[in-house]
Amino acid sequence: MKSLLKMTWMEAKLFLREPIGAFFTLVFPLMMLFLFGSIYGNKPEAMFGGHGTVDISVPAYTAMIIATTGLMSITITMAAYREKGVLRRLGTTPVSPLIILAAQVIVVFAMTSLGMLLLILAGKLVYHLRFDGNALSVLAGFILGSLSFFGLGFVLAGILPTARTAQVVGMALLYPMLFLSGAGIPRELLPEGIKKVAAFLPLTYVVNLLRGLWVGEAWSKHWLDVGVLAGMLILGVIISVKTFRWE
Repeated sequence: MKSLLKMTWMEAKLFLREPIGAFFTLVFPLMMLFLFGSIYGNKPEAMFGGHGTVDISVPAYTAMIIATTGLMSITITMAAYREKGVLRRLGTTPVSPLIILAAQVIVVFAMTSLGMLLLILAGKLVYHLRFDGNALSVLAGFILGSLSFFGLGFVLAGILPTARTAQVVGMALLYPMLFLSGAGIPRELLPEGIKKVAAFLPLTYVVNLLRGLWVGEAWSKHWLDVGVLAGMLILGVIISVKTFRWE
């Protein structure tokens, strides 16, 4: 336990010292919220089922944070550790490899959670954010979505040779999903052709699940979303175990 705490504390400090990761996890979603909130406000809209732009944007931007930490933070960090020999050197110490991976997951999940909490706080204080769901249900959906993308991040980290490659591939996967899945732009505003493409993007199912649970929809309306994300998580773990390299 002491080793895990030390590794977690070290990873947390390294995360916060990395300006790009901290910016896109903690600052950029807030900028998006204030930008579109200042333009559209949070007046109830029929197209959003009687909810305002900010009401449906907070869970969508949460999905954005999940994708960013999964595809960028985990992928780049682990690929850089392997490229620089950090994983190899740690592997020669008494610290278990599982502790190293667990510390990474704990820190990234904590920062993802912090990003969501900042969105909720800003939305509540500035735009009177409305929440009609069940907090435990939203938390469960948040955990499932996060772990599914963390699994994808470890898959990429296991097969990509360098941190630079990981960054390029992560960005190539991330940015189309942000704009096409409903995470950055509400899906109600997207053309029908884009919506069909979005059905093939993993982030779409995180957005659908979190938005639905946020406005009080039952889990029974989101079995497809849950199934896709659970499948991603299971496959991610299996593939990561087989492909992850320490050197």
